[in-house]
Amino acid sequence: MSAAFADAFRGRSVFLTGHTGFKGSWLAVWLHRLGARVTGYALPPPTEPSNFVVSGVRDLLAAHHEADLRDAARVAQALQATDPDIVFHLAAQALVSDSYDRPRETFETNILGTVNVLEAIRARGKPCVVVVVTSDKCYENREHVWGYRECDPMGGHDPYSASKGAAEIVTAAYRHSFFSPLRLGEHGVKLATARAGNVIGGGDWAKDRILCDAVRALAAGRPVPVRNPHAVRPWQHVLEPLSGYLTLAARLLASDDPVWCEAWNFGPLPGDDIPVRQLVDLFVSAWGGGSWEDKSDHRQPHEAGLLRLSIDKAIGRLGWRPRWNVAEAVRRTATWYRLAHGDARPDMRRASLGDIAAYEVVQ
Repeated sequence: MSAAFADAFRGRSVFLTGHTGFKGSWLAVWLHRLGARVTGYALPPPTEPSNFVVSGVRDLLAAHHEADLRDAARVAQALQATDPDIVFHLAAQALVSDSYDRPRETFETNILGTVNVLEAIRARGKPCVVVVVTSDKCYENREHVWGYRECDPMGGHDPYSASKGAAEIVTAAYRHSFFSPLRLGEHGVKLATARAGNVIGGGDWAKDRILCDAVRALAAGRPVPVRNPHAVRPWQHVLEPLSGYLTLAARLLASDDPVWCEAWNFGPLPGDDIPVRQLVDLFVSAWGGGSWEDKSDHRQPHEAGLLRLSIDKAIGRLGWRPRWNVAEAVRRTATWYRLAHGDARPDMRRASLGDIAAYEVVQ
């Protein structure tokens, strides 16, 4: 198990928003394995099937709240009842395509929902560690060939990206106004943000995500539809950013040094930010056969053509670095889905725990 957080969460109370989603459900499983008492707050699972259901995440929770992040009173009530040592805020409207269809909901959930979580923490008035998770799309994307750094400006062409940039700005305002790292002795709230790359892994069935589309197509014997084959993204297995969030939270728990209360990127190493077409080729090969077809359309909503993250800060200061390259990430993703789509009744929680155990032993 990783020395960075092997015992940091044992016996800790954790308030986790977004636990019914893809990344949140994996984080709930991992936190339970680490000995934490996890309370989840989220809407019902966003897809059918969902990792939350097939991996039996509900059975691992100390408490489960199905409620809207926009309901400030419910958020405050649930957080107060949890009395958390740690808050991981992952809940969000997480799809670029849906943000074009539902911009108001996207802005309300991702911005005001973050405000509601931070206000609940402020009203509680007790020390805790808080990691607010946003996105690599929070940056003002100018299609640079180099990776964006934590000090680069926020932006966002589409409503989703803009909402994530705004969530970062909101969190920074709370850090400056109410939770100053230089006055931890007064309030005890250690507040950081985390920005991850494009995450892949078993258990994601959302629409308009390339490997989710690939699984549906290949399982049905159809070519994989690819909207934007030339787009370059920082691909990484779901366990990579989650290990970053856990490493960051463990460091915040262990130290009152204000340097940890900042923004942090968790992405792949250079070379693993590859075009969509290359990712699909890797997945088709790992699946065991199939094909894909170019479905690009100039009339579709804008998507960035190039996005890279710099992880120099996380490597140099946190001591965190990715463990699985993109080929290994794709292989494990394909293996998970092949098992889930098999004829037997697989234990997908066991499959996820197997991936977690394998990840933990990599040096």
